[in-house]
Amino acid sequence: MVEVICFGEMLFDCLADQLGIPLEQVTSWTNYAGGAPANVACALVKQGISTAFIGRLGADRAGQELKSVLKQCQVNVDGVQIDPHRPTRLVYVTRTWEGDRHFAGFGEYHSGDFADTAVQWEDIPESLFTSAQYLVMGTIALAYPDSRTATKQLVALAKKHQVKIFLDVNWRSVFWDDEAQAKELIPTLITHAQILKCTDEEAVWLFGYQDPVTIHNKFPHLQGILVTAGDKGCAYSLGKNYGEVPAFKVNVRDTTGAGDSFVAGFLAQALTHGDKLFTDAHLGCQAVTYASAMGAFTTLHPGAIAR
Repeated sequence: MVEVICFGEMLFDCLADQLGIPLEQVTSWTNYAGGAPANVACALVKQGISTAFIGRLGADRAGQELKSVLKQCQVNVDGVQIDPHRPTRLVYVTRTWEGDRHFAGFGEYHSGDFADTAVQWEDIPESLFTSAQYLVMGTIALAYPDSRTATKQLVALAKKHQVKIFLDVNWRSVFWDDEAQAKELIPTLITHAQILKCTDEEAVWLFGYQDPVTIHNKFPHLQGILVTAGDKGCAYSLGKNYGEVPAFKVNVRDTTGAGDSFVAGFLAQALTHGDKLFTDAHLGCQAVTYASAMGAFTTLHPGAIAR
């Protein structure tokens, strides 16, 4: 009985072993299983929440390893598709001395060459939706025709089965060829969501402002809006309640997946408290605090899944 479905990319984050230097000076990399939706799925299972992952991997060694990671984390893999021709995505990431990450491309491939761009909507198992309460999505799938079609189908299935959509903007320019198209498609997807999460930088890029209450006024159908700002904390608007939660002060080693753990932490609270989370000011603040703690914990070690 799946409670949460996570849809999107799963990949290997290839993290530079040398910190604080430009891409051309990096001499070695370490691979960590990742991809925002996969990170969320594994973090949810670790909190005792039954979760399924829907996405597409290559029929290569990397794809086999990533599917094994999901199985080891006890994530339902009924929705994992295998592409016989396209490779599994690898993303190269450089890091500052403070642990902040910077995307450095996809090696020899173009962003649209990978298996996750070609999710086939007709192979998505509708049975996963019969028990699910939330569908977690990002916006990267909107950048490619096949995965964009799959996104539309998933939205339709969520509406059919009354599954709430948690949308994490997760804007990554390196995945897109056309930024203007992204700014057109992402707000359309927001109209189908119940909860929206973005960083302060993403909010300014997409809306021109970062205040969650102002965003809520723009999208009044949303139950909740979460705007994270790294070490500056998180501002939120949940129902008619709003506020800010400061970040936990920790010794950061790597920020990879911190936002994904935040999402998983908040969802765990939403599943526990239901709609009370959006009417009770104390519960709302408590949920954001818990989510922030989850995000902070993830920064203590490299990678997001391997804990």
